[in-house]
Amino acid sequence: MRSQNFLSNKPLLYLVATPIGNLQDLSPRAKEIIEQADLIACEDTRVSGLLISNLGFKKPLISLREHNEVSEANYVVEQILSGKKVVYMSDAGYPAISDPGSKLVQIALEHCINVSVIPGPNAGLSALVASGLNTDHFYFHGFLSPKESQRNEELRKLATREETLIFYEAPHRIMKTLESLYEILGNRRACIARELTKKHEEYIRMNLEEMIALDPESLKGEMVIVVEGCLKEVSDSIDDKEIINLVNNFESMGISTKDAIKKVSELTKVSKNYIYKIYHN
Repeated sequence: MRSQNFLSNKPLLYLVATPIGNLQDLSPRAKEIIEQADLIACEDTRVSGLLISNLGFKKPLISLREHNEVSEANYVVEQILSGKKVVYMSDAGYPAISDPGSKLVQIALEHCINVSVIPGPNAGLSALVASGLNTDHFYFHGFLSPKESQRNEELRKLATREETLIFYEAPHRIMKTLESLYEILGNRRACIARELTKKHEEYIRMNLEEMIALDPESLKGEMVIVVEGCLKEVSDSIDDKEIINLVNNFESMGISTKDAIKKVSELTKVSKNYIYKIYHN
Protein backbone atom coordinates (compact mmCIF):
# COMPACT_ATOMS: atom_id res chain seq x y z
CA MET A 1 0.00 0.00 0.00
CA ARG A 2 1.29 3.44 -0.92
CA SER A 3 0.04 6.58 0.82
CA GLN A 4 0.98 10.25 0.57
CA ASN A 5 0.26 12.00 3.83
CA PHE A 6 -0.16 15.58 2.66
CA LEU A 7 -1.40 15.19 -0.92
CA SER A 8 -4.56 13.25 -0.12
CA ASN A 9 -7.72 13.74 1.87
CA LYS A 10 -7.15 10.69 4.05
CA PRO A 11 -7.32 11.19 7.84
CA LEU A 12 -3.98 11.55 9.58
CA LEU A 13 -2.48 10.66 12.96
CA TYR A 14 0.53 12.69 14.11
CA LEU A 15 3.29 11.14 16.23
CA VAL A 16 5.34 13.85 17.93
CA ALA A 17 8.81 13.15 19.33
CA THR A 18 9.23 15.05 22.59
CA PRO A 19 12.30 16.34 24.50
CA ILE A 20 14.30 13.79 26.49
CA GLY A 21 15.31 16.43 29.02
CA ASN A 22 15.69 19.96 27.70
CA LEU A 23 12.30 21.41 26.73
CA GLN A 24 13.96 23.75 24.24
CA ASP A 25 14.64 20.74 22.01
CA LEU A 26 11.00 20.70 20.90
CA SER A 27 10.98 21.87 17.28
CA PRO A 28 8.90 24.81 15.97
CA ARG A 29 7.01 22.38 13.72
CA ALA A 30 6.16 20.16 16.69
CA LYS A 31 4.84 23.20 18.57
CA GLU A 32 2.70 24.15 15.57
CA ILE A 33 1.20 20.66 15.27
CA ILE A 34 0.46 20.55 19.02
CA GLU A 35 -1.17 23.99 18.86
CA GLN A 36 -3.43 22.86 16.00
CA ALA A 37 -4.44 19.58 17.67
CA ASP A 38 -8.00 18.99 18.85
CA LEU A 39 -6.90 16.16 21.12
CA ILE A 40 -3.58 15.03 22.62
CA ALA A 41 -3.18 11.33 23.36
CA CYS A 42 -0.15 10.71 25.54
CA GLU A 43 1.62 8.17 27.72
CA ASP A 44 1.21 10.21 30.91
CA THR A 45 -1.13 13.21 31.07
CA ARG A 46 0.92 14.76 33.88
CA VAL A 47 4.16 14.76 31.88
CA SER A 48 2.60 15.87 28.60
CA GLY A 49 0.34 18.33 30.42
CA LEU A 50 3.40 20.08 31.85
CA LEU A 51 5.03 20.28 28.42
CA ILE A 52 1.89 21.69 26.79
CA SER A 53 1.36 24.14 29.65
CA ASN A 54 4.94 25.42 29.20
CA LEU A 55 4.10 26.08 25.55
CA GLY A 56 1.15 28.21 26.67
CA PHE A 57 -1.49 25.83 25.25
CA LYS A 58 -4.55 24.20 26.83
CA LYS A 59 -5.56 20.96 25.16
CA PRO A 60 -7.78 17.99 26.07
CA LEU A 61 -5.58 15.05 27.07
CA ILE A 62 -6.18 11.31 27.26
CA SER A 63 -3.78 8.70 28.58
CA LEU A 64 -2.74 5.99 26.12
CA ARG A 65 -0.18 3.77 27.81
CA GLU A 66 1.00 0.17 27.76
CA HIS A 67 -1.93 -1.26 29.73
CA ASN A 68 -4.76 0.44 27.84
CA GLU A 69 -3.20 1.04 24.44
CA VAL A 70 -5.62 -1.08 22.39
CA SER A 71 -8.84 0.27 23.93
CA GLU A 72 -7.68 3.89 23.82
CA ALA A 73 -6.29 3.43 20.30
CA ASN A 74 -9.78 2.52 19.14
CA TYR A 75 -11.09 5.72 20.76
CA VAL A 76 -8.35 7.76 19.06
CA VAL A 77 -9.28 6.21 15.71
CA GLU A 78 -12.93 7.18 16.26
CA GLN A 79 -11.90 10.78 16.97
CA ILE A 80 -9.72 10.99 13.86
CA LEU A 81 -12.42 9.49 11.64
CA SER A 82 -14.88 12.05 13.02
CA GLY A 83 -12.63 14.81 11.67
CA LYS A 84 -10.53 15.73 14.70
CA LYS A 85 -6.79 16.39 14.51
CA VAL A 86 -5.11 14.05 16.99
CA VAL A 87 -1.50 13.99 18.18
CA TYR A 88 0.16 11.17 20.10
CA MET A 89 3.28 11.69 22.22
CA SER A 90 5.09 9.56 24.79
CA ASP A 91 6.86 10.98 27.85
CA ALA A 92 10.24 11.49 26.17
CA GLY A 93 11.67 10.78 22.74
CA TYR A 94 9.88 8.88 20.01
CA PRO A 95 6.56 7.12 20.51
CA ALA A 96 6.85 3.34 19.96
CA ILE A 97 10.62 3.28 20.71
CA SER A 98 10.72 1.49 24.09
CA ASP A 99 7.44 3.33 24.71
CA PRO A 100 3.76 2.83 23.80
CA GLY A 101 2.59 3.76 20.31
CA SER A 102 3.22 0.81 18.00
CA LYS A 103 -0.24 -0.74 18.55
CA LEU A 104 -1.84 2.65 18.00
CA VAL A 105 -0.05 2.95 14.67
CA GLN A 106 -1.11 -0.56 13.62
CA ILE A 107 -4.76 0.06 14.49
CA ALA A 108 -4.74 3.46 12.74
CA LEU A 109 -3.33 1.91 9.56
CA GLU A 110 -5.93 -0.87 9.69
CA HIS A 111 -8.58 1.87 9.56
CA CYS A 112 -6.91 3.56 6.55
CA ILE A 113 -5.59 6.43 8.67
CA ASN A 114 -2.21 7.72 7.52
CA VAL A 115 0.56 8.27 10.07
CA SER A 116 3.07 11.12 10.04
CA VAL A 117 6.03 11.61 12.39
CA ILE A 118 7.23 14.97 13.66
CA PRO A 119 10.93 14.20 14.31
CA GLY A 120 12.80 15.11 17.44
CA PRO A 121 15.22 13.90 20.13
CA ASN A 122 16.18 10.26 20.63
CA ALA A 123 18.26 9.11 23.61
CA GLY A 124 19.71 6.04 21.89
CA LEU A 125 21.07 7.90 18.88
CA SER A 126 22.34 10.78 21.01
CA ALA A 127 24.29 8.34 23.18
CA LEU A 128 25.61 6.41 20.18
CA VAL A 129 27.05 9.34 18.24
CA ALA A 130 28.85 10.73 21.32
CA SER A 131 30.01 7.36 22.67
CA GLY A 132 33.20 7.14 20.63
CA LEU A 133 32.21 3.64 19.48
CA ASN A 134 31.59 2.52 15.91
CA THR A 135 28.51 4.18 14.38
CA ASP A 136 28.63 2.51 10.94
CA HIS A 137 26.22 -0.22 12.04
CA PHE A 138 24.31 -0.52 15.29
CA TYR A 139 21.62 -2.62 16.92
CA PHE A 140 19.06 -0.96 19.20
CA HIS A 141 17.73 -3.38 21.82
CA GLY A 142 16.12 -1.02 24.32
CA PHE A 143 15.37 -2.43 27.78
CA LEU A 144 16.67 -5.88 28.71
CA SER A 145 14.48 -8.13 30.84
CA PRO A 146 14.60 -7.33 34.58
CA LYS A 147 14.75 -11.09 35.25
CA GLU A 148 18.35 -12.31 35.34
CA SER A 149 17.79 -15.58 33.48
CA GLN A 150 15.87 -13.90 30.66
CA ARG A 151 18.32 -10.99 30.53
CA ASN A 152 21.27 -13.35 30.19
CA GLU A 153 19.48 -15.33 27.48
CA GLU A 154 18.85 -12.11 25.53
CA LEU A 155 22.53 -11.20 25.83
CA ARG A 156 23.71 -14.64 24.74
CA LYS A 157 21.75 -14.16 21.52
CA LEU A 158 23.46 -10.79 21.01
CA ALA A 159 26.98 -11.93 21.91
CA THR A 160 28.18 -12.52 18.35
CA ARG A 161 26.59 -9.46 16.74
CA GLU A 162 29.24 -7.21 15.23
CA GLU A 163 27.10 -4.07 15.40
CA THR A 164 27.45 -1.62 18.27
CA LEU A 165 24.74 -2.49 20.83
CA ILE A 166 22.40 0.08 22.43
CA PHE A 167 20.42 -0.56 25.63
CA TYR A 168 18.19 1.53 27.90
CA GLU A 169 18.31 1.05 31.65
CA ALA A 170 16.89 2.50 34.87
CA PRO A 171 19.11 3.34 37.88
CA HIS A 172 17.75 0.60 40.17
CA ARG A 173 18.80 -2.09 37.66
CA ILE A 174 21.96 -0.56 36.19
CA MET A 175 24.55 -2.55 38.19
CA LYS A 176 22.88 -5.93 37.59
CA THR A 177 22.68 -5.13 33.88
CA LEU A 178 26.34 -4.08 33.74
CA GLU A 179 27.34 -7.30 35.52
CA SER A 180 25.36 -9.35 33.00
CA LEU A 181 26.91 -7.47 30.09
CA TYR A 182 30.39 -8.16 31.43
CA GLU A 183 29.66 -11.78 32.25
CA ILE A 184 28.11 -12.63 28.86
CA LEU A 185 29.84 -10.28 26.40
CA GLY A 186 33.29 -10.07 27.94
CA ASN A 187 35.34 -7.00 28.74
CA ARG A 188 34.25 -4.76 25.88
CA ARG A 189 34.51 -1.00 25.52
CA ALA A 190 31.29 0.73 26.51
CA CYS A 191 29.70 4.08 27.26
CA ILE A 192 26.99 5.04 29.74
CA ALA A 193 25.12 8.20 28.77
CA ARG A 194 22.95 9.52 31.58
CA GLU A 195 20.70 12.54 32.12
CA LEU A 196 20.99 13.44 28.43
CA THR A 197 20.35 17.13 27.59
CA LYS A 198 19.86 17.91 31.30
CA LYS A 199 22.06 19.89 33.69
CA HIS A 200 23.86 16.77 34.97
CA GLU A 201 24.40 15.18 31.54
CA GLU A 202 27.34 12.78 31.75
CA TYR A 203 29.14 10.31 29.46
CA ILE A 204 31.10 7.51 31.14
CA ARG A 205 33.48 5.90 28.64
CA MET A 206 35.40 2.84 29.89
CA ASN A 207 35.39 -0.92 29.58
CA LEU A 208 32.73 -3.10 31.20
CA GLU A 209 35.07 -4.40 33.90
CA GLU A 210 35.72 -0.83 35.04
CA MET A 211 32.01 -0.02 34.90
CA ILE A 212 30.98 -2.77 37.31
CA ALA A 213 33.34 -1.21 39.87
CA LEU A 214 31.54 2.16 39.73
CA ASP A 215 29.68 3.46 42.77
CA PRO A 216 25.97 2.74 42.14
CA GLU A 217 25.11 5.99 43.93
CA SER A 218 26.85 7.89 41.14
CA LEU A 219 24.56 6.39 38.49
CA LYS A 220 21.29 8.30 38.69
CA GLY A 221 18.62 9.12 36.13
CA GLU A 222 17.60 7.33 32.95
CA MET A 223 20.58 5.82 31.17
CA VAL A 224 21.67 4.56 27.78
CA ILE A 225 24.38 1.89 27.61
CA VAL A 226 26.31 1.65 24.35
CA VAL A 227 28.51 -1.44 23.99
CA GLU A 228 31.15 -2.37 21.45
CA GLY A 229 30.07 -5.14 19.05
CA CYS A 230 31.79 -8.51 18.70
CA LEU A 231 35.22 -7.95 17.15
CA LYS A 232 35.04 -10.30 14.19
CA GLU A 233 38.52 -9.49 12.96
CA VAL A 234 39.93 -10.60 16.32
CA SER A 235 37.87 -13.76 16.69
CA ASP A 236 38.48 -14.74 13.05
CA SER A 237 42.24 -14.50 13.52
CA ILE A 238 42.22 -17.02 16.37
CA ASP A 239 41.54 -20.65 15.66
CA ASP A 240 39.10 -22.50 17.95
CA LYS A 241 41.86 -25.00 18.72
CA GLU A 242 44.12 -22.15 19.89
CA ILE A 243 41.36 -20.87 22.17
CA ILE A 244 40.89 -24.31 23.72
CA ASN A 245 44.66 -24.63 24.21
CA LEU A 246 44.73 -21.28 26.01
CA VAL A 247 41.98 -22.44 28.38
CA ASN A 248 43.90 -25.67 29.03
CA ASN A 249 47.08 -23.69 29.73
CA PHE A 250 45.36 -21.57 32.35
CA GLU A 251 43.79 -24.66 33.92
CA SER A 252 47.24 -26.28 34.14
CA MET A 253 48.22 -23.32 36.35
CA GLY A 254 45.53 -24.33 38.84
CA ILE A 255 42.90 -21.85 37.61
CA SER A 256 39.27 -23.04 37.49
CA THR A 257 37.63 -23.59 34.10
CA LYS A 258 35.27 -20.67 34.69
CA ASP A 259 38.11 -18.26 35.48
CA ALA A 260 40.25 -19.68 32.67
CA ILE A 261 37.49 -18.99 30.16
CA LYS A 262 37.11 -15.47 31.59
CA LYS A 263 40.83 -14.80 31.18
CA VAL A 264 40.90 -16.15 27.62
CA SER A 265 37.88 -13.98 26.77
CA GLU A 266 39.69 -10.90 28.05
CA LEU A 267 42.85 -11.87 26.20
CA THR A 268 41.27 -12.68 22.83
CA LYS A 269 38.15 -10.43 22.94
CA VAL A 270 36.12 -13.53 22.06
CA SER A 271 32.89 -13.78 24.10
CA LYS A 272 32.89 -16.10 27.10
CA ASN A 273 29.70 -17.69 25.83
CA TYR A 274 31.38 -18.73 22.58
CA ILE A 275 34.51 -20.04 24.38
CA TYR A 276 32.36 -22.03 26.81
CA LYS A 277 30.45 -23.58 23.89
CA ILE A 278 33.51 -24.71 21.91
CA TYR A 279 35.39 -25.84 25.02
CA HIS A 280 32.58 -28.17 26.15
CA ASN A 281 31.72 -29.57 22.70
